[in-house]
Amino acid sequence: MLKEITTVNAPITENITEELTERPQWVCWRIEQRSSDDKPTKVPYTPGTERRASSTDLMTWTPFDEAVTAYEATEPDAPEYHGIGFVFSGADPFVGIDLDDCRDPETGEITEWAAKIIERVQDGYIEISPSGTGIHVIVEGTVRGNRSRKKVRVDEKVVGQVEMYGRDRFFTITGRAL
Repeated sequence: MLKEITTVNAPITENITEELTERPQWVCWRIEQRSSDDKPTKVPYTPGTERRASSTDLMTWTPFDEAVTAYEATEPDAPEYHGIGFVFSGADPFVGIDLDDCRDPETGEITEWAAKIIERVQDGYIEISPSGTGIHVIVEGTVRGNRSRKKVRVDEKVVGQVEMYGRDRFFTITGRAL
């Protein structure tokens, strides 16, 4: 479930691991309203342009430094972005795991089910999502079938969702390391 984002913090780029920053799979993103249901969504853009980026077209991605420079641009004619993002591709060894609705943005408390997943991560990058209510985990690995979505249930009640992607998807990157 996408939470409405009213403010977006600047990414803390120095916290993002070199394994990610050395790859040329970066985009910028903006919050836009979906026409189908009028909900906000994060839309990827080719850094420094007004063109939407594609999670399946590497020609719309840039190196990390170019994405950060475009995000930080303050010129009057520069496109305005809300953040930067990393695109998962079949050419990289990474899997993105998105844990939704698992963190209290005010207290920082993480639900038990999400804490169990996070504890199992030996090597990887873990950060707080832009909404503050989710966690992103990036590890080396593969996802059978390229993607997986599972609702998390506790006592028959849905309490969150886990999504995993190996390619053809982008994650917003905040640098708010956990």
